[in-house]
Amino acid sequence: MSDKKIKVGIIGGAGYTGGELIRLLLHHPAAGISFVNSRSNAGKPISDVHADLLGDTDLLFTEKIKPADVLFLCLGHGESVKWLKENPLDKKTRLIDLSQDFRLEAKGNEFVYGLPEFQRKKISNAKLIANPGCFATAIQLALLPLAEKGLLKNDIQVSAATGSTGAGQSLSATSHFTWRFGNHSTYKNLEHQHLAEISQTVFNLKKSNSGNIHFIPQRGAFTRGIHATVHFSTNLKSGEAIQLFKNYYSSHPFTHVSEKQIDLKQVVNTNKCLLHVEVIKKRIVITSIIDNLLKGASGQAVQNMNLMFGLEETTGLKLKPSAY
Repeated sequence: MSDKKIKVGIIGGAGYTGGELIRLLLHHPAAGISFVNSRSNAGKPISDVHADLLGDTDLLFTEKIKPADVLFLCLGHGESVKWLKENPLDKKTRLIDLSQDFRLEAKGNEFVYGLPEFQRKKISNAKLIANPGCFATAIQLALLPLAEKGLLKNDIQVSAATGSTGAGQSLSATSHFTWRFGNHSTYKNLEHQHLAEISQTVFNLKKSNSGNIHFIPQRGAFTRGIHATVHFSTNLKSGEAIQLFKNYYSSHPFTHVSEKQIDLKQVVNTNKCLLHVEVIKKRIVITSIIDNLLKGASGQAVQNMNLMFGLEETTGLKLKPSAY
């Protein structure tokens, strides 16, 4: 990588993930934003939509697509496929898609699944990255050390709550303050769309892995973050399980194992995943927490960009949580 800054283009920059990308990239020492695309906001200052960026940038949203070294697609699910058909990619341009359009293996799909703790080397050599889903990230990081050893032999129970930003920026009945505040609910029980990418990773990693993943997603009365609890039968002892996780993540700068109980405020506004592991009555219980907009979306996308361009993985991502 030369001293020249990476030229970045963002497609669909008016939503939550686009806003987080802009915030990260404005302060990234090796990247510069070339343009931020938004059809509905073209010509408006970015700070009109992302009000916290007032004073940080004079950039305007644009409809034009300018040359870039890397493009981030922050479009709705199904829209990335359409956009790429209408806008053929320059051979020199790399792309990171934050939708679910290219996450699943299929004939003709050249995208690499962008979970660094799973396949960092493959990401480093890729031109096209499919950024993982937020629930998928939290749950896979809770399972990878066990999946890698072929220790997933029983049905897996998962319960995970996400904040209101997980529903996107467009208002819906379940994202209004009056509905969300002081409330809690489940949705898409046992059939959430992220189950497919989770299963693809953990069950393809070792042939000896088996069983089913039973996932109950929940809407929490908070703004951002994911708190996931994963549990299933095991013959491991607590100490063995903890050491297994510590060994697996020892070379990964954003995923850490805590021997104390963990809570969301430790990771909100960071690109970290924190894990707590214990064995109780022959069941392993793994708690996994991330910020859904950072490690679950835009932060992980920048982490992937760093790997693709030969940068230190943590560049521009050393963020402090809101601890109070």
